[in-house]
Amino acid sequence: MLRVLVLHGPNLNLLGNREESVYGTTTLAEIDASLSKLGSELGVELEIRQSNHEGELVTWIQEARGNYHGIIINPAAYTHTSIAVRDALSAVEIPAIEVHLSNIHRREEFRRHSYVSGVALGQISGFGPIGYLLALRGLHEHLSSHGSKPVSGAGLSRGAETRSH
Repeated sequence: MLRVLVLHGPNLNLLGNREESVYGTTTLAEIDASLSKLGSELGVELEIRQSNHEGELVTWIQEARGNYHGIIINPAAYTHTSIAVRDALSAVEIPAIEVHLSNIHRREEFRRHSYVSGVALGQISGFGPIGYLLALRGLHEHLSSHGSKPVSGAGLSRGAETRSH
């Protein structure tokens, strides 16, 4: 069974109540539920986490090595500022898909640069919550067709799991 780590960055815990004109009204819990449902349909075991802390995201990325086949990450504001998140993704050598609810390339100039995109398998931007589902489908297809390294699965339970911080 494929294992995928989904990471949500800072302020995404406020979805549904934050800048609805930019991010919509869907909550993070609703995004996680739709991901879990699709993960079950595809036979992908998910671990879903959210943090407002850069170091915690970096630690989770590092811990993914040997435990997950792929990563879906919305680094949120860290997209534009965090070389540490970029370096962690590069170091673990796990295929990663970068997701953004809004189209970062149509926003303020400072939001148009992504440190993550240079080490990600791909970027999905501007499709709202559906972008996460596109990322999961794309990552599943990539891992299924290109093979994936075996993982130990240490600390993971069976089935789709959601854990938010």
